[in-house]
Formats: sequence, structure tokens, C-alpha cells
Amino acid sequence: MRFARTYTAVLLSVVLAVPLLARQTATAAAAASSSPQALTLLQNSLAALTRGQSLTDITLTGTAQLIAGSDDETGTGSLRALASGAARSDLTLSSGPRSEVANLITAPPAGMWSGPDGVGHAISYHNLLMEPAWFFPAFAISRRLTNSNFVASYIGPETHNGQAVIHISVSQTHPSPDPPGGPTFAHLTQVDFFLDSTTLFPAAITFNAHPDRNAMVDLPMEIDFSNYTAVNGVRIPFHIQKFLNNSLILDFQIQSVTPNSGLTASAFAVGAGL
Repeated sequence: MRFARTYTAVLLSVVLAVPLLARQTATAAAAASSSPQALTLLQNSLAALTRGQSLTDITLTGTAQLIAGSDDETGTGSLRALASGAARSDLTLSSGPRSEVANLITAPPAGMWSGPDGVGHAISYHNLLMEPAWFFPAFAISRRLTNSNFVASYIGPETHNGQAVIHISVSQTHPSPDPPGGPTFAHLTQVDFFLDSTTLFPAAITFNAHPDRNAMVDLPMEIDFSNYTAVNGVRIPFHIQKFLNNSLILDFQIQSVTPNSGLTASAFAVGAGL
């Protein structure tokens, strides 16, 4: 009798769970659809940036100012990225070199950073989910337009940093359910684009970083782009500023741009040159 009651209870729970799971799946599928207006704006923004040219990789070199608390250093640096989802930054400062690489092409995604001591530190998985090429908006947009797992939402016209912009938010769906009590995958992958209302050039993108051991805590990041200049027809933001919690941490002034130089995935292997 005890076995019969247990079997009946289990069977009943399964019967009840099946329609619930079906409803949850249907709800998720219905919710995971992009706004046509948002997609059109992103497509038009990418067209305005690239003028229809195909870009597979980019290398930006220039001067860098790194600010960390009371430390304020200047030097030179290079920012490199693949359109498929990998990027690295290498800075040469008065205290020594600083490097960071994020590679979403590998499975699973991997990343690492190092300071002047040259010791590599792994980047937590939840901090690899935003945008590796945060410094090159054309790749940030194209990756979201070519991956059906991204969902774009039209927020509308706003004023951002005193500039008239159109706000679009993009996040990524995941086939598995989110773990209970933790941040959603959509939240961890959310990147917001603020497009200049006239040119559609990205004026800024925002996302959240998190402490290595706590994905529940948001650390607001903002990348501001200005001084767009045509290089071989492609519009490049020659001034890039990175903010953490509204405080400037990196100011990068581009001096040279090299598109489609033939960079390969080996240049973004985690541990290479770190």
C-alpha cells in the first residue's frame, strides 16, 4: 500500500508538471522575440558604421590613461577583436603591462587578465557574458544581429549624457531554465545601446560587471564613444571612455586603425602573452 501511494503521488506530480513545463516553455518562447523596430535600428546603425563593408577583425592602437583609485597612469595600448566574439586589450603603462583577453568562441567561454606582475587571473564565467569587443560597437551590434539567441527591445528616445539618443536593450536567451534564487541569464547578458538620434552611431553602451564570486551584485559599466572618424569608409570612434560606477577608469585615444589584418583565434587564446 505504501508503494502504491508513493507511485500515485509521483505519477500525479509528473502529470501536473508536464503542462506547467509546457506553459513555461510557451511563455518563454513568446517572450523571446525581438522588436522589429529595435532590429531595424540596430541594422541601420551597423550600416551607418560599416557602409556595407565586411569586417572580420580590428586592431586599434593609441594612448591610454588608466585610473584606479588614487593611481592615475598614462601610456600606450592596443585593442584587438574578432567579429566572431573574441577580444583582448594590452596596455603598456608606467607601472608595467596590463592585459585582458575574453574569448567566447571557445567552449566553454574563457578569459584572463594580468597586471604588472604578469600573473594570470581567470575571469569568472558570468563576467564573460556581456561583450568582449566593448570598445568596437560595430562588432557588438553585428554579433547580436547574427545570433538568433539575442532578443532586442525598443526602449525609445531619451537624453543620455546630454545627447539625444534612441535606447535599445539586448539580452540573450538560454535553453535551460534559470537557477532559482540567482540572476537570470537575460540579466547577465544584457547590453544597452544608446544610438545618436541623428547619425545612429552608438554614443554609449552599458552593461553590468559583477564580483568574481557573486553574480548577484551589479557593477554598472558604461562605454562612451565620440569623435567618429571615417577610416577606409568605416566609422570609428577615436575616443573611448570606460566608466565603472560612474567613475572614469580608462580613457583611450585612438591613433591608428587596422581592419581585416588577418587576426586568428590564436591571438585570443587564454593565457597567450599573459
